[in-house]
Amino acid sequence: MLTDPVFYLLAVPAVVFAGISKGGFGSGAAFAATPILALIVEPAVALGIMLPLLMLVDAVTLRPYWRRWSWPDARALIIGALPGVALGAWLYQVANADVFRIMIGVLSLGFVAYQLGFARGNLRVQTRPFPKWVGLGAGTVAGFTSFVSHAGGPPVAVYLLARGLAKTTYQATTVLTFWAVNILKAVPYAFLGIFTFETLTLNVILAPAALVGAWLGVVAHRLVPERVFFAITYVLLVCTGSKLIFDALT
Repeated sequence: MLTDPVFYLLAVPAVVFAGISKGGFGSGAAFAATPILALIVEPAVALGIMLPLLMLVDAVTLRPYWRRWSWPDARALIIGALPGVALGAWLYQVANADVFRIMIGVLSLGFVAYQLGFARGNLRVQTRPFPKWVGLGAGTVAGFTSFVSHAGGPPVAVYLLARGLAKTTYQATTVLTFWAVNILKAVPYAFLGIFTFETLTLNVILAPAALVGAWLGVVAHRLVPERVFFAITYVLLVCTGSKLIFDALT
């Protein structure tokens, strides 16, 4: 990978896209980078490459929202994520790469269906706030889906939107939650050998792309309509998710 130009042709735009998503449009669409990379490398390698880069963007975007989050909600989600991460770590040890290709592909298509469902009014967030204990369950689902594909956004969004948080509080709570969840994931990733010398070297090479993406996200937030950004995201996820499922089954 280190000297493969085809890898960089896909990896650099994917990492920039993840940075744009987290820097300007929330963190939900950032996981699109993982299925893109999984088209050309093993799923575990794609996960290992992306996590440190996502953590780097987390660190950059955490400071502007410092102490503006809802700590009780973030705490419930983070604590709930622990068994979800553990379940993901167990699955990694017993499943082969094709299982992860299918899961990443299904989560990609599911994310698009989830977003389109809300956009068309087929899905609605309940008007009465969820009790805080529901955050533990949402955190468990987020921890698992985040471990296997960095796709923990939807369950966290459903819970926080139903809590009726203000816009800034919602964003800050999301940033804090995934900053912590990504740290939790890094521990089993290291023990399971997902991080390698090669992936860490690629992190150093791709780090500028992640930072540029985060900066572009701030700019794009003001200039690019959200509908256009997510339309591009949905097309990417449908194409890559379908390809991963096809590859795994055939």
